[in-house]
Amino acid sequence: MRPPSHSSPGRRLAWRVATPVVVLLSGALFAVSAEQSDGFDLRGGRLTDLASVVRAERDEAGELTARAAELNAEVEALSTELGDRSVGRAQDEIATLVDPAGLTEKTGPAVRVTLDDAPEETRLAYEGDPNDLVVHQQDIQAVANAMWNAGAEAVTIQGQRLISTTGIKCEGNQVTLHGIPYSPPYVIEGIGDPAAMEAELTTDPILATYRDYTLIPGGGVSWDMARLDSAVAPAYDGLLDLTYATPMPE
Repeated sequence: MRPPSHSSPGRRLAWRVATPVVVLLSGALFAVSAEQSDGFDLRGGRLTDLASVVRAERDEAGELTARAAELNAEVEALSTELGDRSVGRAQDEIATLVDPAGLTEKTGPAVRVTLDDAPEETRLAYEGDPNDLVVHQQDIQAVANAMWNAGAEAVTIQGQRLISTTGIKCEGNQVTLHGIPYSPPYVIEGIGDPAAMEAELTTDPILATYRDYTLIPGGGVSWDMARLDSAVAPAYDGLLDLTYATPMPE
């Protein structure tokens, strides 16, 4: 005959309920511990090691910060040096270009050419084309071009320095230069080798035709050429910006 069981149905039910509860409580405790530790050991014996790690990381961060500051200073120094070199090169280029560009004053031996319209009495009595008796923009341009061709270092018209963008425009009986109208006589001076300029001015075909009109009876247009021991061509002080037309949008 089997002995009677000491486990009653009530006790078995209690164990069935208590066991899952204990497991759940243990899991919750482990989860809270893991969250609080953030991956580190929470046992007291490891606190000293953690403090050492923090100090080591802090020291390394300080060293890296100092090194970064040194590198930044080196970069700034190199950039400044590079900038100084670039500025220096630009200044050298500017110094090389301002003179031929007409932005500096020039002084030296020169040739002066003076052009003038025919006297009024000649113009009133002349039966030919009235344009034969006045100075035109192409005549002034021919004188300046002949001087440039002869190697002139600087050219002025009415005392104004000519540059690469200078335009000579005829408006009525006046010539406009850099926006300023001038009446005859027109004085053109070129600084350079006087002999070379005189030779070019004498042989230029356009100017040879102009001088033919000086022979009109009663006095035609005038031509006067003189050599100067010294002349001054002032620096150009006008606007350097260029304006140009652009197509209108359709």
